Amino acid sequence: MAIRRAMSGRIMGRTTVVGARSMSSWWRNVEPAPKDPILGVTEAFLADPHPDKVNVGVGAYRDDNGKPVVLECVREAERRIAGNLNMEYLPMGGSVKMVEETLKLAYGENSELIKDKRIAAVQALSGTGACRLFADFQKRFRPDSQIYIPVPTWANHHNIWRDAQVPQKTYHYYHPESRGLDFAAMMDDIKNAPNGSVFLLHACAHNPTGVDPSEEQWREISQQIKAKGHFAFFDMAYQGFASGDPERDAKSIRIFLEDGHYIGIAQSYAKNMGLYGQRVGCLSVLCGDEKEAVAVKSQLQQLARPMYSNPPVHGALIVSTILNDPDLKKLWLKEVKVMADRIIGMRTALRESLENLGSPLSWKHITNQIGMFCYSGLTPEQVDRLTNEFHIYLTRNGRISMAGVTTGNVEYLANAIHKVTKSA
Repeated sequence: MAIRRAMSGRIMGRTTVVGARSMSSWWRNVEPAPKDPILGVTEAFLADPHPDKVNVGVGAYRDDNGKPVVLECVREAERRIAGNLNMEYLPMGGSVKMVEETLKLAYGENSELIKDKRIAAVQALSGTGACRLFADFQKRFRPDSQIYIPVPTWANHHNIWRDAQVPQKTYHYYHPESRGLDFAAMMDDIKNAPNGSVFLLHACAHNPTGVDPSEEQWREISQQIKAKGHFAFFDMAYQGFASGDPERDAKSIRIFLEDGHYIGIAQSYAKNMGLYGQRVGCLSVLCGDEKEAVAVKSQLQQLARPMYSNPPVHGALIVSTILNDPDLKKLWLKEVKVMADRIIGMRTALRESLENLGSPLSWKHITNQIGMFCYSGLTPEQVDRLTNEFHIYLTRNGRISMAGVTTGNVEYLANAIHKVTKSA
């Protein structure tokens, strides 16, 4: 009769008998992760059978019927690509054509910086991937630096730099009472930060507040950051979605370039081309000269290699096809403006509906803010009432995705907001 040999050991802090009939799982100590506060809103919305439910939590554009949109320029680009596509790997740095055209959107069509090859740039996995790649680059080559992140910001910013093990600090940005920019406090934080800190800036259409500095304020921010020797890293997820004009929405970046900054930029085509699921983006870092840019790009590619190796090809082909064809690019610019104008129109409609209901509160911040999101000022308790009583879904910080507001639901939304705020 064979003798069963047993070995005991410690795995994840638990005793396990090897060769026994049952073993403790390696992952028994893993607790469920908390639900994502944004994605959880959509899950709850989808589970609600109510016919009048409204989702103003989703961070994706919708048409006036509340439906997802595929741009005509994207459909035409895909038609041209179909049948002419192989499935080979892209280089680690991604599509050269896509990256070249993407840089022009940020740095300018005739940028001398591009001509002088001073920009290290690689295709990234949309804006999230671009931010994470930069965070890892920051940790590897400036290990003693920290990142200053605005309060509030897109929640995933904190996750990205945390997982890259970059120390985080915050700076003032939003002023709850005025529902605008806390400019004086922001400038004080920039001034008081240790020299050579990294500051995360939203280039336009700040998420979640919709509050952007004015051009003059951007100039002051640029000068203060320059005086302190800080590094500005721009997250530009919404170029074109603020004003409807991608060139105008790059103004903050152009101001910093005029002032001689070395900057980094994360760009994404999720919003302005509707390529959410394609994960198409770009990370760029402005360097002192071509030699430095070559070195930086090589290190960005080295960081990408064990992370995802090569970026996906299909979305990059869509982008490069559109931006390299004058007619398709013209169509894209037209469609971007249509999307931005619809959002601007819904801001006006929501504010007017609330005012017509006789709300004693000021709602001017709805139209003063810009981009996809409105920081409504609703409290978590008021948001809970909107969900429980009116089947209206949004994040508990009161962020309303204006892309989810339509001519068909704006009055219903306004009436519900009025009811939960009239005693405030």
